[in-house]
Amino acid sequence: MIELRGITFTPPDSSEHVLKDVDLTVEEGELLLVSGPTGSGKSTLLGVLAGLVPRFSGGVLEGDLMLDGASIVRTPPRERAGIIGYVGQDPVAGFVTDTVEEELAYGMEQLGLPPATMRRRVEETLDLLGIAELRQRSLRTLSGGQQQRVAIGSVLTTHPRVVVLDEPTSALDPTAAEDVLATITRLVHDLGTSVVLAEHRLERVVPFADRIALLVGDGSVAVGDPGDVLEDSPVVPPLVELGRELGWSPLPLTVRDARRKARALGYPVNRVSLNLSGNATPERCRKSLRSSGLTVTRGRTPVLHDVSIDLPAGRVTALMGRNGSGKSTLLWTLQGTQKRLAGSVDVGGKDPAILDPEERRTLVGLLPQTAADLLYLETVAEECDAGGPRTREILDSLVPGIPDDQHPRDLSEGQRLALALALILSADPPIVLLDEPTRGLDYAAKHALAAILRDLTDAGKAVLVATHDVEFVAEAADDVVVLADGEVVSAGDVRSVTAESPAFAPQVSKVFGPGWLSVREVVEAVGEG
Repeated sequence: MIELRGITFTPPDSSEHVLKDVDLTVEEGELLLVSGPTGSGKSTLLGVLAGLVPRFSGGVLEGDLMLDGASIVRTPPRERAGIIGYVGQDPVAGFVTDTVEEELAYGMEQLGLPPATMRRRVEETLDLLGIAELRQRSLRTLSGGQQQRVAIGSVLTTHPRVVVLDEPTSALDPTAAEDVLATITRLVHDLGTSVVLAEHRLERVVPFADRIALLVGDGSVAVGDPGDVLEDSPVVPPLVELGRELGWSPLPLTVRDARRKARALGYPVNRVSLNLSGNATPERCRKSLRSSGLTVTRGRTPVLHDVSIDLPAGRVTALMGRNGSGKSTLLWTLQGTQKRLAGSVDVGGKDPAILDPEERRTLVGLLPQTAADLLYLETVAEECDAGGPRTREILDSLVPGIPDDQHPRDLSEGQRLALALALILSADPPIVLLDEPTRGLDYAAKHALAAILRDLTDAGKAVLVATHDVEFVAEAADDVVVLADGEVVSAGDVRSVTAESPAFAPQVSKVFGPGWLSVREVVEAVGEG
């Protein structure tokens, strides 16, 4: 159906190929997962399919792109839109209207579809994605996950033959991500739509993928069945990592596969040496941040209601919950920028809300969901110089090898996030608030981030991470707070909270039972008997 022939892409002002001699065929009615380390060229490959590269990126593109045997490599994106639908990593950047319903209808209006068809497809898409209650909402008032679903819906309403999605579940909570992936799978199986999907959280997508296209460091692509490609892939989900460590063959790709394999081999493993009571807060940990009775409204709509949360020094606290539950609002309220209707915040005897911005930044560091908002200089080197001497060191630990002379806007989403995170952490504030810090990061970068957060807590910092990344929570967090509709519904140590709900349980816990968090724990327990 769609075929890439000898595609080579060289960015502007560079001699290094991001893509090199890529040959790839996307079959009709298949879900092709594009994988690879952060910055390996996944978004570039999707941009070639959508016509955005090199038209809007600059650089030199060689090779050909064929659709049903005809070349479309020079066809502009607007002429491909009815056939190839594209959703980028930043859904807000693609919005062109004001409300959800208008955004869903916009693409069909440009294609000249009849009003009756447009109305029917809007209703179908609202129901498919579970966003019917948002139809009249302003796009600017939606949470990041809600915006992501609207962006996907705006493409689905045009019924394209190929849907190209760049990290479509990165801003979604686990349940919403499963719903979106189930919808995408129905498009593939029932309508014969081809889907090309790039994603870092492979544990979510691998069970649905027909094939994987793995981008490696030299710009080439390895394509094959998921089990074959993941045998030697540098990026693998926890279940595959578990299978590798325990010598299982074939490698498990789903929780069901892993559970059956474990039972056949006589697992569960010995848990005597493992502290399954959780990581209880030591008495020596003082509360670095205290908050009580936080209430925030937007107009007449309550966003937070009587929320009380304490952040102990020396601990990483994860903030979880459905999209729109109030996680980002809570972070901005604790930081002091978001005005509150009631409640108090205390950091060492100071209320961040009444401090000037400069003093507030030295007290509470906040990485926003849109990390690119913090980047305004012309090169990575200038950003690192502005951040201080530790900025480059932190950046290299997360995503090594980013050139000094590269412009921040030319970085991948994960690289931009890592740079913004390095700027926040280099300021060394006692309180660190992170909003979805793992979006766009591969597994190696997330391991590095977990190590950095542990170093911060060892130095007496308090860290709060708002995230939908269950596997990262299992690795990095000590405590978990769960929000629902602006209220705290669960709080405690990470083992007990993740055991309470299948939605927030890591894959290892689903295989071996409540209390298990990581592959490392299982491997260590196996080694001890």
